[in-house]
Amino acid sequence: MLKLFLPLACGLMLLGPPAGAKDEPDFVAALANAAKADEIVIDAEQAHRLKNKQLTAAMAWHGASPWISAVNRGATDTFERYGVKVLVTTDAQYDPAKQVADIENIQALNPDMLLSLVIDGISAKVGLQKTVDSGTKLVLLSNPIPGFVHGRDYAGIVSDDMQGMGQKAAEAVNRHVQGKGKVGVIFHDVNYFVTNTRDQAFLKALEGYPGIEITAKKGFVKEQDTSAIASAMMLRNPDIDVIYVAWDSAAEGVVEALRGDGFSKVKVVSHDLGVNNLLDMAQRGNMLASVADRPYEIGATMARVALLAELGESAPLFTLVPFDLVTRDNIRDVWQQAYQADVPRIINLALGD
Repeated sequence: MLKLFLPLACGLMLLGPPAGAKDEPDFVAALANAAKADEIVIDAEQAHRLKNKQLTAAMAWHGASPWISAVNRGATDTFERYGVKVLVTTDAQYDPAKQVADIENIQALNPDMLLSLVIDGISAKVGLQKTVDSGTKLVLLSNPIPGFVHGRDYAGIVSDDMQGMGQKAAEAVNRHVQGKGKVGVIFHDVNYFVTNTRDQAFLKALEGYPGIEITAKKGFVKEQDTSAIASAMMLRNPDIDVIYVAWDSAAEGVVEALRGDGFSKVKVVSHDLGVNNLLDMAQRGNMLASVADRPYEIGATMARVALLAELGESAPLFTLVPFDLVTRDNIRDVWQQAYQADVPRIINLALGD
């Protein structure tokens, strides 16, 4: 999914509700009742009403990456289809303070709708509350805002199927080891809703494969630490068959460590689509598989939730976008599905077929 911003991990811990927080919904449990993206539909009559409203929108993103660009294009294309003018798109450069300023500037523009993945829900809350109180319909990407009430403060949250992705990663591991093998787990060791949910779903799913043993398990905060973690893990457990890593860019260091330490047969399973790991996968290196969401569809779905909110229609707390298991055989297809763009030339060359 998204490229996470670990140098800011202290702020990131605030994105989900604190453990034991009073009056906060159980967001993990709420995923069981989530809608599917294709259920969020705008019919012909609603489309006609929307085009006559001359609506405006803004988008306050957390950073810049191919993934974010695809989310933004999905939202922008959808807004344009219904005659919505996008006033501004901001890039917080993974800085919570900058995102607070971005939200304040957006509030001054008074858009009808705001889409955002919020870095730090605590620091951004005041600015977002002012925006919502002025009548702007807010739709969130993945991360809840502590204290915000669904249907009052925000129209809904659009995300990937975090639990399904964790389960699919476990299936990929089981398929590779053919039901019997040893696994190392490098998980995200901060309170961050998306990665925590995926990691826990992976671990829970592994329990269903009695022939698979977790021989090493280590958390990380900064993604640049995963290389050293992987090296130490393999030094103590050289018989590991597969290492699971919480997300793609964190997995890059693991792949690098395995390559450098000569563990060419140890495979890596992770989440999301990154060029470096896909290139390793295409070259039949350590990267075995990844489970990827569909960022373009995330953006398009967020826009539809916001548009329906403008018409007074309610949306579920969560709406989930499909995911795909990425292997060497389907890199091109999954990339096209996720980004609505052709696979990078360097990966095409590496695939060579």
